[in-house]
Amino acid sequence: MAEPLPLRPPPPLLDDACALFLDVDGTLIEFAARPDAVQLLPDVREAIGRISDRLEGAVALVSGRPLEQLDKLFAPLQLPAAGLHGHELRGQDGRVLRDEHGDDTAEWLHALHQQAMRFAHGHPGVLVEDKGVGLALHWRGAPHAASDVRAFADRHVRGRTSYRLQPGDHVVEFVPVGTDKGRAVRRMMQYLPFRGRLPVFIGDDLTDEFGFDAANGQHGWSVLVGEREPSAAVFALPDIRSVHAWLRENAY
Repeated sequence: MAEPLPLRPPPPLLDDACALFLDVDGTLIEFAARPDAVQLLPDVREAIGRISDRLEGAVALVSGRPLEQLDKLFAPLQLPAAGLHGHELRGQDGRVLRDEHGDDTAEWLHALHQQAMRFAHGHPGVLVEDKGVGLALHWRGAPHAASDVRAFADRHVRGRTSYRLQPGDHVVEFVPVGTDKGRAVRRMMQYLPFRGRLPVFIGDDLTDEFGFDAANGQHGWSVLVGEREPSAAVFALPDIRSVHAWLRENAY
């Protein structure tokens, strides 16, 4: 019989030399049937703002959501952020950098969106999310359709060298190749106020493994929310509520 895997310890408290990178869905907020049906607790927003002040602005959101959605969720707080898995990057100065892609991408994405909508029409409960430079298929409302969703995604990414599939919690996304949360963290760590600090990345999903690797590679901390194996995370918090408690503790 195999030996049980050792439990990951909870993360220590932040010190003033850290830079904090936070995933959003599944880490700070609960998943919902629709991506627009979520809310951030006001006191959690306040705690994140206090931590940002303490770390001289070295707190960033790293999410599959676009920056526009992140700003609505966190308003009036506006943080440095990596949206769309890092396709959009905003630094402390507010400037937004976006990766460029080939001229035929828009045409392909338009056709993909039309095909995905037809697929969803035949699979009630499947939700198509248009992310501009990407597309997500959510099956939280239709768990029985998981295998069909994956087959659709595999079929439509085949032969497309500029895009890859990113699986997640009841979702699969079409994401530009070279775009991931780890690359986003490494890019942000090149600039103030992050440069020279120890990165701390907190996340729950497969997309966050890139962020864990980036933090570990720069002698920082990686924190998994929940239980999942395998994972590169060194520390763990059991659930979203415990993330909130840890943030509140670090805010004072």
